[in-house]
Amino acid sequence: MAKTYNKLIRDRIPEIIGEKGEKANVRTLTDEEFAVALAAKLVEEAKEAEAAIGDSSELVKEIGDVLEVIDAIVEHFGLNRSEIEEVKAKRLAERGGFAKKILLESVE
Repeated sequence: MAKTYNKLIRDRIPEIIGEKGEKANVRTLTDEEFAVALAAKLVEEAKEAEAAIGDSSELVKEIGDVLEVIDAIVEHFGLNRSEIEEVKAKRLAERGGFAKKILLESVE
């Protein structure tokens, strides 16, 4: 019985599935479909990272997956890494980071 996924996968996954004696039904996405799938994959991987909190080795794996998706987004959209780092540094200087562990409960 076939299991349906309909999600973006890493390039070697069909090969790995084949090595298990199973058949992966795949297709190549258009650029527009790929952009949407990357966004969905980023959310998926972020949720998996959230679920891995408390398990250091699993968290390392999931953060690696998040970074891999971010790398794909940067490449797909032709973004400039230096510009991203500059904007990140500017936002850090202007708005701060997360070192103080501040939770905003409400604003009156």
